[in-house]
Amino acid sequence: MVTPRRRNLSNKSSFTSYSFSVYVNQLEKGKKKIIHERNLLSKGCIHMINTMVTNLLFISVAVLLLLSLVRFLRRVWWGPVRMEKMMEAQGVRGPRYKFPHGNAKEAEAMVKEARSRPMELSHTIAPRVEPYLHAWVKEHGRNFLKWHGPLPELVISEPELIKEVLCNREGAYIKKPVSGFLKKLLGDGLVTAEGKKWVRQRKLANHAFHAENLKVMIPAVVISVEDLLKKWVEYENKEVDLFQEFRVLSSDVISRTAFGSSYVQGKDIFTKLGDLVRITSRNAETVRFPFMRNNDDKEADKIEKEIRDTIIKLIMKRRESKQIGCPDGYGSDLLGLLVKANYEKERDERITLEDIIDECKTFYFAGHETTTGLLTWTSLLLAINTDWQEKARKEATELFGGRPPTCDDTNITRLKTVSKPKAFLLNFWGRLHESYSHVQFTATILNYKFYTSKWPYITGS
Repeated sequence: MVTPRRRNLSNKSSFTSYSFSVYVNQLEKGKKKIIHERNLLSKGCIHMINTMVTNLLFISVAVLLLLSLVRFLRRVWWGPVRMEKMMEAQGVRGPRYKFPHGNAKEAEAMVKEARSRPMELSHTIAPRVEPYLHAWVKEHGRNFLKWHGPLPELVISEPELIKEVLCNREGAYIKKPVSGFLKKLLGDGLVTAEGKKWVRQRKLANHAFHAENLKVMIPAVVISVEDLLKKWVEYENKEVDLFQEFRVLSSDVISRTAFGSSYVQGKDIFTKLGDLVRITSRNAETVRFPFMRNNDDKEADKIEKEIRDTIIKLIMKRRESKQIGCPDGYGSDLLGLLVKANYEKERDERITLEDIIDECKTFYFAGHETTTGLLTWTSLLLAINTDWQEKARKEATELFGGRPPTCDDTNITRLKTVSKPKAFLLNFWGRLHESYSHVQFTATILNYKFYTSKWPYITGS
């Protein structure tokens, strides 16, 4: 009887083990199911989050593109159209805006067409120099609106309005900001500077070209002119390119008087500046976009770097002269004053190395280009009007007797006949020169009302 009992106990133990293993298996299955469901839930959540992020990014990009498109259309279409209607309501019209270049293509075509024809010997040079302005003044009146790309420019030719802009008593008109090739040519020098920087640089220039300092420059000018005349002896009965000859003369004078060198020493700078001027002139009426670069951009960058390196060498020579104890220190000319200002203790009076380079570029360019044009045009007028030649030659002979002027010569101020062609040319040249200003505040300007964040530039012609 004992044995069956043991067999029952064994069966009971086996049943208990089996039930426990089933229970464990069910727990494992339940655990796996829970883990699987949790994984599915996680994947679903991740997918949902990814979808939301993707949609959000897509919506954001779409909104940004839409805003950019609206802004672009406002700048290149709605803004110009609105400006034209506002100005027409005030009686100011002009050539119609054309997307995207404005009137630049039209102006460029007029210039090419005008330069393709031979020029007559006449004082009426505006149709050749600026044919588009000449044509638009005749068509739309003395004050009109033109477009350089989407940028409006109000051209004024009435003396009273030009006087109001140039006087600028309230500081309403600031200089047109330069960029692109013109920025490479002039930098941030006296011509383009504004505010305190302009005052500081103007002060240095005034000191360098003060009346007393100009007297000291007379011997250097005489030497340059005598060198030119000696060279001209070899050109007797030959055709001479006066513009090129006067370019060398004016370059030599500005080198001797402002930078203590000569044309031969500064020839590299003048040659490269001439190349940069040609590139700038070639692209003057071209509407450029920031993301577009061509061969002219690459060439201009290279030329600008070469000019900068050459000017730095001149600056280093002045610093070395000071260090070795040269009696003249940095020098009393423009370059010397600029280098000296680089070491000023007062921060407001100190200028940077880049300021010196920009000023040098400005005076190297402006100091000889304007004088070259003035001397060439004077020679042309004297060649046409031979009676004025004789009057000027007679006056110079009577006052100087064939000798060159000196520093203390008072006869220079007595040159009345010689000064008349110069005064005429300065007045005539000034009327051809364009000056650009930018309206700085919201107001009624020149009796014209503007209600836009993109103010038109004021152009005097």
